[in-house]
Amino acid sequence: MSRQIQLMDTTLRDGEQTRGVSFSQDEKVSIAKALLKSLRVERAEVASVGVSEGERQAVTKINQWAAGEGVLDSVEVLGFVDRTRSVDWITGTGGKVLNLLAKGSEKHCREQLRRSLEQHLADIRQTVVYAHDQGLKVNVYLEDWSNGYRDNRDYVYQIVDGIAGIGIAHVMLPDTLGVMMPDEVYDSLSDMIDRFPDVQFDFHPHNDYGLATANVMMAVKAGISTIHCTLNCLGERAGNVSLAEVIVVLRDKMGMSLSIDESKIYTLSQMVENFSGKRVADNAPIIGADVFTQTSGIHADGDHKGDLYQTVLSPERFGRKRIYALGKMSGKASLQKNLDELGISLSEEDKARLLERVVQLGDSKAIVTADDLPFIIADILEGKDYHHIELLNCSINSGLDLESTVSIRVRLYDEIYRSSGSGNGGFDAFIVAIRKILDERDFDFPQLLDYEIRIPKGGRTSALTECFITWQDGSMTMKTRGVNTNQVLAGINATMRMLNIKLRAGKQTPHTALTG
Repeated sequence: MSRQIQLMDTTLRDGEQTRGVSFSQDEKVSIAKALLKSLRVERAEVASVGVSEGERQAVTKINQWAAGEGVLDSVEVLGFVDRTRSVDWITGTGGKVLNLLAKGSEKHCREQLRRSLEQHLADIRQTVVYAHDQGLKVNVYLEDWSNGYRDNRDYVYQIVDGIAGIGIAHVMLPDTLGVMMPDEVYDSLSDMIDRFPDVQFDFHPHNDYGLATANVMMAVKAGISTIHCTLNCLGERAGNVSLAEVIVVLRDKMGMSLSIDESKIYTLSQMVENFSGKRVADNAPIIGADVFTQTSGIHADGDHKGDLYQTVLSPERFGRKRIYALGKMSGKASLQKNLDELGISLSEEDKARLLERVVQLGDSKAIVTADDLPFIIADILEGKDYHHIELLNCSINSGLDLESTVSIRVRLYDEIYRSSGSGNGGFDAFIVAIRKILDERDFDFPQLLDYEIRIPKGGRTSALTECFITWQDGSMTMKTRGVNTNQVLAGINATMRMLNIKLRAGKQTPHTALTG
């Protein structure tokens, strides 16, 4: 039978020790609510005692909300061995749980506190007795336990023995500096559990060597039932273990039971990303932007034919969708997956032309998304058989407080022409250059009435640009579209579309266009 594993999230305490991260009062309250009621972690450590007045107010608000929701015992605050100060701070906010920071290594006790083990234990007991008198539940952190266990196990054994019988709920064992290897975690925690079978131990890993998730697996294998973690790996230095990774590893790889609603992980991760200002890597497991994206056309083909490249780690579990990236590695299956998602049906000929354009864009390092496809499709469909005039080459030079210049090479029917122009911006310079070619041939150039630029949703600076230009051609008004990653070239493409429409409509025959 699977074991039940509990999680204690410390994003709002240990995670806030990340350089540059400082949550506002409202942000802390929002994250705490999401952790306890939406994601359903069993415990949330929300602050350290005495940090600031703003911190005190935030914890008070969290406790008021938690009391109304019946989860006040799940809200924890880090305090210190200072007899009454930390306890009074917590009770003043309406809190019920003190996580008492004690020294888990002899070196820390001797050199930082300047206390003997006996003196430190006496101080701990005084603080715990006062906390209990004030109605608080007490857990104890053994800070730097991993190094303390390595350097002097007897010290660790004695401090655990020394706090036995005084009403400690959890003894929390931190790998404070993230120095342990998985086999060391298993051996040391197995020893602690065997030696102290009546003590409820937690494991608190850090990720300095990138081993935090593996260390969690070994801790659970050794018998630990409560793991500390943070959202988005926030935490000092390399951060704490990722809550998202812990959840999926314990469920999928170790068969453990958890209370977590994993469908809320991604939404909460994005909230913390926005509030913290710390961007999640695109390839971060579970929560990264690209982790459910298939780029290879071969992979898309395998999924299309039989979900060959999918695992139990499905995006739907986390409220996400699988994406088939578009670019130079795309194949027919990648394109078809995106078209199906958009509900667009194309002929085989049009799909071939669309795929060719997508690959071309990808080869130029453009990022093509499903949101770009309607732009590209419209551009392809509108441009069918419109080849009376073609832009073969275009060079644009622009500078601050300088006129823009353009050099172009154009095929008009079967002849090649070169021209150049200057103007107020690249598009204006292009119009000057193209008109030099066409005006000499009595081409009636329409008047530009409106020029509109837009990009797909998402706000990427590298996004495809769609340009709409409205032209007045005698008594007729027409609107043409151009698409390109370069905004000026999008306008130029819309102009070339207008010229081809005008020539195609017969208003300018090959003979009249080339006279003179």
